[in-house]
Amino acid sequence: MEYLKRAAAENEVAQEDERIQGVVKEMLANIRRNGETAVREYARQFDNWQGDFVLSEQKKLALIEQVPQQVKDDIDFAHRQIKRFAEAQRDSLTSFEIETEEGVRLGQQVLPVQCAGCYVPGGRYAHAASALMSVATAKAAGVPFIVACSPPRGDSINPAVAYAMHVAGADVILEMGGVHAIATMAYGLFTNRTADILVGPGNAYVAEAKRMLFGEVGIDVFAGPTESAIIADHNADPMTIAVDLVSQAEHGPNSPVWLFTDSRELGEKVLEIMPHVIADMPNADVCEAAWRDHGVVILGDSREEVAKVSDEWACEHLQVLAEDLEWWKANLNNYGSLFLGEGSTVSHGDKCSGTNHILPTKKAARYSGGLNVQKFMKVLTYQELSEDANLVFSAAGSRISRTEGMEGHARACDWRLRKYFPETEWDFHVYDQKRYC
Repeated sequence: MEYLKRAAAENEVAQEDERIQGVVKEMLANIRRNGETAVREYARQFDNWQGDFVLSEQKKLALIEQVPQQVKDDIDFAHRQIKRFAEAQRDSLTSFEIETEEGVRLGQQVLPVQCAGCYVPGGRYAHAASALMSVATAKAAGVPFIVACSPPRGDSINPAVAYAMHVAGADVILEMGGVHAIATMAYGLFTNRTADILVGPGNAYVAEAKRMLFGEVGIDVFAGPTESAIIADHNADPMTIAVDLVSQAEHGPNSPVWLFTDSRELGEKVLEIMPHVIADMPNADVCEAAWRDHGVVILGDSREEVAKVSDEWACEHLQVLAEDLEWWKANLNNYGSLFLGEGSTVSHGDKCSGTNHILPTKKAARYSGGLNVQKFMKVLTYQELSEDANLVFSAAGSRISRTEGMEGHARACDWRLRKYFPETEWDFHVYDQKRYC
């Protein structure tokens, strides 16, 4: 393995993470102590916002009126794709009941959480697609109450974002962003509905707030800046690679873009043309910073080594521009979402193809997938044992409990053995509990 380009800012990331952790910890503690008063102060401080947070029906309809019909049609199209895929995911997880032994029924119920909090970023861009990804997926899961929030721009949230939230089925929309929005949904401020799970992308402060609140509430993924990688062989078009890498670099100056290849010629050609493609962008400064500080090009000596490198980096978005796509699909294990072939760009997944774009970063793809219907659902198990089944199961439970030294557990089984089978003589210790009623 050889680096044709290394990231220039590797050592700065940990220091910045530590600073952000301190800020978020203090903000969450303040909101815990002072509730809505603290949230109002943060909204005034960060967004110059002093109005109501809950978007009224009248204001929502006025915002929707501002959205051009073509934009509405495109959002509706994307919503259909996302909803269709999410419903297929939901249907793949089912409730069932089986009889494992005579008189023993075991089963699972698949139930949605009762309230989901969906964060939709709104800083540099208007993320209408993110609203669909989170809210529509929660809706497909059957979540009965969905709170969605997005930071205001001026005197309102973005109209297209408001329309996307409305189409996707949000029950309450909050004009609010940042750490205080995450805390508001977690603690049920202004809505009296505490979120069971918090989902959605956001900046480093939002991601850290979700991480710190995990345990009190569920979260979708541990998220950092957007990551995109391309695996390419000698047949790939270097212009396609450069265009796609730059398209993802525009997420922000701290968004890594990586190229893994077994072709030195291809890697060097991409390095040569990246500055030109970046210079063509209207936000070239953002893309240039992302490429300079976080861009990486790695050369492997075989496709097997390239696959191994890719799995070690466990990228959020992974494109494969190489021969034998089926081989790559079978041999790649760690990624948030996979884009196979030149016809599939990350922009499709980000906006409209139907798979979810809220995905794991910082190597979390080693153990987790992205946001999906099942994140909003709980697999709950149940069991029912007949009296006769206790002859076997309470006997086994009693003995195992005493093997572990847990006398109370053993006695719960012993009680049933003595109660259901009073005439039986046992060849192991069965405690004779005195009855007090």
